Amino acid sequence: MLAPSVAHLCFERDDGQPLDFIPGQFLQVHFDYADGTPTRRSYSVATRPDAAAGSSGAVEIAVSYVPGGAATALFEGLDIGDRVQASGPFGRFCLQQGDANARYLLIATGTGVTPYRAMLPQFEALIAERGVGIVLLFGARTPDELLYGDEFRAFADAHPARFRFVPCFSRELPADPHPDVRHGYVQQFLPEFAPDPARDIAYLCGNPNMVDACFEALKAAGLDVKHVRREKYVSSK
Repeated sequence: MLAPSVAHLCFERDDGQPLDFIPGQFLQVHFDYADGTPTRRSYSVATRPDAAAGSSGAVEIAVSYVPGGAATALFEGLDIGDRVQASGPFGRFCLQQGDANARYLLIATGTGVTPYRAMLPQFEALIAERGVGIVLLFGARTPDELLYGDEFRAFADAHPARFRFVPCFSRELPADPHPDVRHGYVQQFLPEFAPDPARDIAYLCGNPNMVDACFEALKAAGLDVKHVRREKYVSSK
C-alpha cells in the first residue's frame, strides 16, 4: 500500500516477455461487473525502466481503491499468481523527441504522478544530455498520500541543480517539512515558478479540476497550447 487507499501492484506478462511501453502510456485492465457486463479501467504504467528501480520486467501500476468499486473488488481479491486480462499500452502523454525546452513543469495530483515516476530515467538522461531543468509540483492531502515521495525526493537530492520536488499538502503538513514543501493546492503555487513560454513545456496529470485550472493559468502565462500536455484521472466504480 502506497497510501491508505492506493496500492502498488506488480504483474508479469504470462509469456515472460517484458512490456514494451513508452513512459507516460497506460494499460487497460479488462473484467466483468457482477452481472457479467464487460468493462475496463485505465492505469498508467508506473514501472521505472532502469536498473536502480529493480523492476526486472515487471508491469507496475498504482490503483486507487474506491469503496464499493468493481475494479477495487477485482484487485483486492487477487492472490499472488492470479491473472488479469489487459491491453495496451496506449496513450501519448509522453516526452517527445525534438523538444528543445530548457525546463519541464510537471504537475500532478494523486495517482496522476505515476507517469512521472516512469519518466525518471528519461529525465536523468535529459539532464545529462542537455542540462534540462525539471520542477515537479505534486498535490496530496496528507503526507501519507504522497505516492512515491521518497523516490522523487531521492532523485531531487541526486540532481539538486536540475530537479526540484515540491509536494503541496492541502490538509496536513509533515512534522518536519522539507523547505520545498508547500501548504495548499498545486495550482496556488504554479506562479511561484514563473511559467515561461520561451523555455517551458508543461505536463498536467490528475484531478480534472486541477488540470483545467493549471491549463488556464499556463495559457494566461503565454504557453502555447501544444506545450501543455494533459491527462485527466477520474476514479470510477
